[in-house]
Amino acid sequence: MGDYWTTDRNSGSTTTGSARALTAGILMVGWVALLWILEGIDVATGHALDTYGISPREIAELRDVVPAAFLHSGWEHVASNSVPLLVLGFIAALGGLRRFAAVVVTIIVISGIGVWLTAPAFTVTLGASGVVFGLLGYLLVRGFVDRRPWDVLIGVGVAVVYGSLLWGVLPTDSGVSWQGHLFGLIGGVAAAFFFRRPPARRGPDNLVTV
Repeated sequence: MGDYWTTDRNSGSTTTGSARALTAGILMVGWVALLWILEGIDVATGHALDTYGISPREIAELRDVVPAAFLHSGWEHVASNSVPLLVLGFIAALGGLRRFAAVVVTIIVISGIGVWLTAPAFTVTLGASGVVFGLLGYLLVRGFVDRRPWDVLIGVGVAVVYGSLLWGVLPTDSGVSWQGHLFGLIGGVAAAFFFRRPPARRGPDNLVTV
């Protein structure tokens, strides 16, 4: 039996929304802090963690698909990813942590495998940019996939602020993994379809069941 509530019980919705915002904020601040801590460890150990980046088309390197998304090649690199990851991750996490976790895992796997398949030989790819582009793609299309006007408006706002990032999927800089960006974006769009929300079911007397 599903939970249900009448549409005029706004106080409960407000409380739930505040709790979700607090949880999403703590999660993303913790995530970004972890990236900085890992970079500090990497620098302190003479970049020993860079070995967990993705080297293409080596079977053993498939195990590095996940850790590579949490490592960076320097302070400037981690700084450039921190703000968009914090903002886009916070917005996405407001939709629920289980869905958010599934979306992020999908993005990391698709982005990482895409890099593994297509990156130039003898390169090592690491960084959270694939996740950033994945969350961007996810938020841009989520509202249309779920048919939720509010999420469509959020997607429009995200496009206005971060839409210029989409140029990063083009091979314009040999030192930047456009492959990670492109496959991250693809992963985010795919995740919006994989984890679409079912339409709300309305019962008698203006009740909504979920």
